[in-house]
Amino acid sequence: MNEQVLSLRLMKVGEKVPQDARLADIGSDHAYLPTFLMLNKKISYAVAGEVVKGPYESAKRQVAKNLLSEKIMVRLANGLAAIQEEDQIDTITIAGMGGALIRQILESGREKGQLKKTETLILQPNIGERTLREWLVLNGYGIVEEEILEENDKIYEIIVAEPMDSVHYSEKELLFGPVLLQNKTETFIKKWQREVKAKERVLGDLQKAQVVPQEKIKEVEEQLAWIKGVLA
Repeated sequence: MNEQVLSLRLMKVGEKVPQDARLADIGSDHAYLPTFLMLNKKISYAVAGEVVKGPYESAKRQVAKNLLSEKIMVRLANGLAAIQEEDQIDTITIAGMGGALIRQILESGREKGQLKKTETLILQPNIGERTLREWLVLNGYGIVEEEILEENDKIYEIIVAEPMDSVHYSEKELLFGPVLLQNKTETFIKKWQREVKAKERVLGDLQKAQVVPQEKIKEVEEQLAWIKGVLA
């Protein structure tokens, strides 16, 4: 993967970015995504934010090599602190992290006024999609698009969210994804078949415990029933 050829996962994230967006890519690593999008004339301006010094330096070199230093600002900063008022960011991408960490970045940005709640959020959690959807609902974001894909035997979900006046999802929609539930692709089925096996193992371990955690058993049994119902 480089700035010319993205991984399937990042390519799909990039496809969700609106034409001529002013993009903040948080946790940008080598700045592959904003560089690719700028070279392909998909975005008009970008911030590549990175909290770790090594990837930050790599991103700076990548942007400079492609003569894009005036169009892509590479900043060493924690989360949404990479964004400045004058950037006029309208789209934020956060990809390749756990859902809990993405949630933490968004919440910190909200508390500090770095998240204006006018931006489109394009999020690709590696795990923990449900906790991310819960945060979106709590903070007035509706899920307008979702995609599930497989790459190198790993399954990823992409969530696109926009500010909305009234947002409500059921517990099942938070778990499976309200949009993904409407179109159960082969990859969707594969993911949840794997989850059935994983949860059945967890349930077996819980039932063997010396102190049986009844509440946890009930929770896992309920989720198993939901999954099997969706797969039926």
